[in-house]
Amino acid sequence: MREEWALARLFEPLRLRGLTIRNRIMMSPMCQYSAVDGVPTDWHLAHLGSRAAGGAGLVMAEATAVEPRGRISPADTGLWNDAQAEAWARITAFVAAQGAVAGVQLAHAGRKASTARPWDGGRPLPPEEGGWRPVVGPTGTPFAPGYPAPEALHAAGIQGVVRAFANAATRARAAGFGVIELHGAHGYLLHSFLSPLVNRREDAYGRDRRRLLLEVVDAVRRVWPEERPLFVRLSSSDWAPGGIDADDTVETAKQLKEHGVDLVDCSSGGAIPGVAVPEAPGYQVPFAARVRREAGIAAGAVGRITEPTHAEAVLAAGEADLIVLGRALLADPYWPQVAAGRLGAEAPWPVQYGRATR
Repeated sequence: MREEWALARLFEPLRLRGLTIRNRIMMSPMCQYSAVDGVPTDWHLAHLGSRAAGGAGLVMAEATAVEPRGRISPADTGLWNDAQAEAWARITAFVAAQGAVAGVQLAHAGRKASTARPWDGGRPLPPEEGGWRPVVGPTGTPFAPGYPAPEALHAAGIQGVVRAFANAATRARAAGFGVIELHGAHGYLLHSFLSPLVNRREDAYGRDRRRLLLEVVDAVRRVWPEERPLFVRLSSSDWAPGGIDADDTVETAKQLKEHGVDLVDCSSGGAIPGVAVPEAPGYQVPFAARVRREAGIAAGAVGRITEPTHAEAVLAAGEADLIVLGRALLADPYWPQVAAGRLGAEAPWPVQYGRATR
């Protein structure tokens, strides 16, 4: 059934710096655990390419490690060497040929690194099974029972991480990505420094928990072209007493804006195990709304948004600038086409599939 809207905000272009994204639909970065030595494969070409052909405006590649020990699993993608960048270039070219923008989420798993793929149980992997040691974090406290105790990063180690992000950004530029998103959420390294539940350091990186994130932003912004946008994904709430909350996130967003970030992708959770997250359709939208309104920076809304009318309502209410879809686009690469039909908007089909519209 077609539902008429006066203006289909979902299909308005979004301009950030020198880049125009054809609509307000971004595919969320979702790990595929299908790389070999950090190199993306034909699976990634098909996975990302089909969402570009399906009409998404911004196709964000999965959490891509900036160094080998920063992978979540041995099957994660990377951008720490040129072979990986060359493999990504084929994918970004195909995505661009479909009219979409290719983005990449640069990440470091920190103390949650060296685990099995989810369908292999997701447990911590010892070196004899393909994992690695040490994993690293803000302190020596492991993520959960059974996880390895991380090596607390010292000053030189922290600067090594900052350089790794900058080097990966340089390779992302060469590979043809139009957007970088820094992964500051879900308990991985940058989030673990941000969260007071995890970061118990007594040095400058503990007194100012945003310091590492801002140093990474500055290092990436120096090598990332001025005309290309930079995003940061934040866990806007730790969903636990004493953790990050929306007020913290607004303040972080203000500082990110001052350091050259263009959009905050508002997710939540992941700092510590055993936390009850109140998942429901749009449960994270209020975080994006506050960031957009109070920090004066563009915001992405993510989390259980599956219906076109819901996505349109979020944008129409001024609660976000970009709708970030995960499960909905996994289930249907052509969700944007379905949404356009529902909202009375225009979204071009690939010419090869034109008969589907007749």
